[in-house]
Amino acid sequence: MRSGSLGTADIAFFVVSAAAPLTVMAGVAPLAILLGGIGAPVGYLLAGVTLAVFAVGFTTMSRHVRGGGAFYAYITRGLGRAAGVGAALLALVGYNGMDIGVYGLLGTATQDTVHALTGADIPWLPVSLVGLLLIGYGGYRSIDFGAKVLGVLLVAETAILVLLAVGVLVKGGARGLSLASFAPGNVLVPGMAVVLAFAFAAFTGFESTVIYRREARDPQRTVPRATYIAVAFLGLFYAFVVWTAIQAFGDAEVLAAAGSDPAGLFFTAITTYVGAWAADTMHVLIITSVLASLLAFHNAINRYGLALAEEGVLPKALARVHPRHGSPYLVGIAQTVAGAVVVLAFAAAGADPYGQLLLWVNTPGMLGLLTLQLLAALAVPLYFRRIRHREGVWRTIVAPVVAAVLLAAAIVLVVRHLDQFTGASATVNTVLTATVPAVFLTGLALAWWLRRHRPGVYAHFAAEPEDDGSDGSHALTSAG
Repeated sequence: MRSGSLGTADIAFFVVSAAAPLTVMAGVAPLAILLGGIGAPVGYLLAGVTLAVFAVGFTTMSRHVRGGGAFYAYITRGLGRAAGVGAALLALVGYNGMDIGVYGLLGTATQDTVHALTGADIPWLPVSLVGLLLIGYGGYRSIDFGAKVLGVLLVAETAILVLLAVGVLVKGGARGLSLASFAPGNVLVPGMAVVLAFAFAAFTGFESTVIYRREARDPQRTVPRATYIAVAFLGLFYAFVVWTAIQAFGDAEVLAAAGSDPAGLFFTAITTYVGAWAADTMHVLIITSVLASLLAFHNAINRYGLALAEEGVLPKALARVHPRHGSPYLVGIAQTVAGAVVVLAFAAAGADPYGQLLLWVNTPGMLGLLTLQLLAALAVPLYFRRIRHREGVWRTIVAPVVAAVLLAAAIVLVVRHLDQFTGASATVNTVLTATVPAVFLTGLALAWWLRRHRPGVYAHFAAEPEDDGSDGSHALTSAG
């Protein structure tokens, strides 16, 4: 992609596309309703508000970090190179967790679609493995959904969900439209921690706004605008659609409906309020939505792996680019093999692809990405203490600190109620939770090793381009 080729709408579009609204809604939101109750829509709003506050400091910092980069680059600027290496490994593992778990959703969604359209029952494992090969091949050939294809999919996904919402609103829902979802008594419940886990996971494309900084036109304006547009759209849209899904069954009845058939909740609702043809369309679209989400994750992980291999943190061999396709094919192959190992291991254990492969593997991924956002929020005020700037206190101190408190509170709530999210034993939940600090500590150990044995690699990790003073900021040369 050419430098300076993306505007605000382009970047916001890629972020929203990566979020795959239909995957989030029809694939995951029923569990949020089942476990969090009718206050589930507020969880998506709270996640959106938290990330909007986080974005204030984060996008302000993006105006001074001319080299762009992902969360780990920002964490390096504020917390030092050791923390940056730890964050980079955490991001790599986190995105892999979010990616690999979704192959369980691909298997179950395809099962449901085939059964709904033909009446046939198919096993989930072959579907997931074929999906792995297709996504791996797409990454190998450097195939990404182009803007036009992404546009068609995003419009179709959004349109089918809007169609459901309009049908529910026009017919007044099952028992008349109610705002009980927003009553404090339905929000301040233990299950809200589960909803927050789902909600924050639904914003996984958030980081892309700064990843695309180098390709953006006028990034000092484009990146903040794209970030706010994407967060506002996702937060409001998710909350609205979940609320209308609740109204489709009624406040008192929706939990029973979600409990009896969580995977079919949205399909039942759209059949009732729009028609069977819309349910069939939604079945097909959720498969394309999951595939688009998987390919977006795959390519993002490849980008991370390539960057870390080029920096010398990962083996240099992984930095090889295919001579014809221009893809980081060795990183992609490694990622595909890792995914196949995890999927096959869960299948061999007789695990449920939705309740265990999806939720258990996504859990360390979701917690890892939340931790990255927390570290990035903490990095902002520390970074601005070390440079000369003209930014206000709200942007450089108050908003980042508030965001850090909100993110830390969300992490604590999710961890304390993780059993509701995963349905797993205390031992399993401990392992899933411990994965995040274990990976980060491994990164710190790697940073120590690099500093001692490969000081050149360590010194240039996430290095900022030479400052020309053009933006009025003067970063210190050492990141710690």
